[in-house]
Amino acid sequence: MRRLIFTLLPLFAALSAHAEEIKAPKIVAGPYIQACSDSEFTVVWQTDSDALCWVEIAPDDGTHFYNTARKQYFQTIHGRRPIGRWHKVTVDGLEPNTAYRYRVLHKGITTNQGNKRVRYTESKGSDVYRRQPYTIRTLGGGEDVTRFAIGNDFHDKPELISQLFSKDIITPQRYDFVLYNGDMVSSFESEERLVNSVIAPSVAQFATQIPLFFSRGNHETRGAAATTYTDYFPTTTAEPYYTFSDGPALFIVLDGGEDKPDSDIEYHDLVRYDNYREREAKWLKSVVESEQFKAAAVKIVIIHIPPKSSGWHGEAEIARLFVPILNQAGIDAMFCGHIHKYRFSEANDPTYGCNFPIVCLPNRVRADIEVSKERVSYSITNANGEITNNEILIRR
Repeated sequence: MRRLIFTLLPLFAALSAHAEEIKAPKIVAGPYIQACSDSEFTVVWQTDSDALCWVEIAPDDGTHFYNTARKQYFQTIHGRRPIGRWHKVTVDGLEPNTAYRYRVLHKGITTNQGNKRVRYTESKGSDVYRRQPYTIRTLGGGEDVTRFAIGNDFHDKPELISQLFSKDIITPQRYDFVLYNGDMVSSFESEERLVNSVIAPSVAQFATQIPLFFSRGNHETRGAAATTYTDYFPTTTAEPYYTFSDGPALFIVLDGGEDKPDSDIEYHDLVRYDNYREREAKWLKSVVESEQFKAAAVKIVIIHIPPKSSGWHGEAEIARLFVPILNQAGIDAMFCGHIHKYRFSEANDPTYGCNFPIVCLPNRVRADIEVSKERVSYSITNANGEITNNEILIRR
């Protein structure tokens, strides 16, 4: 027995040394801001190995981040902290239209035996010693104007994000948030594709400090990873459709699903969007009946696929299910993509059956939109920096 113990001691020592050599995980994607409101936001990031994560937050009051112990926020699922590579931490209890500083932290896992034993690497986080922490401003606060940028239908062209949404252009002084209105990838085949085409270039330019909202396009519904969409773009409803408010406006972000019938051979019997849109319509009805909606001075709808009863199946179902509800709700404008060209439809255009104007934005451009109680205006800039449209959509 003594000989066996002496034989195993070097092995235990080697295993212990190996555990200590395991490096803390590194951030490989993010952080970026999701689901921002007047009182909270969610920080999302990815590490190169499994980790336990948290966020620390401080007011933007000129003190050093290490001035005092900062409040910590944790990701939990039914009260338990998950271990993984993707991290989503919601920071809440905040003041409207207020600047905050934040840092993300995590520690890796060397041993995980459930409730028996868990061992960690050293804790690591975004640097606040040699560089400034990340900053974020909450939405809302009774502001008279909201300014934001929209892009859509980039189809796996991250260079367009770098050109059109450059950090020199998309600054907190100019924009309250950015919204991608669908088809930023041609097919959601893998996490790697989404990160390389959309998340990483957005983080490199603006998304660590300016909220990014996403309206799912029909191409994000396709591919092997399509069911994981909300893992990367969490919302307040846990669905791809949701609402948020900023300045005088309430935004309804709708999801049109796919553009062809569920039975189409292209979908390989993997979709049921007819039922999905029916449920979404019930949710939409509850939204327009809410006090928050009724109190908003301006109501804007965002949806990738525009409605058209004589169009493809998706367009026709959007027209059948969503438009009657919206026509009764006093919508001020709808912004769409999908058709890859500019199209403006006046309110009450019989072709589309909507009593509000619809703007279909072309692909590979940035639209800058300003909303006040008096008007909604927009301009469109192409990848060469040329302004192709400069319009006042609504003037009261």
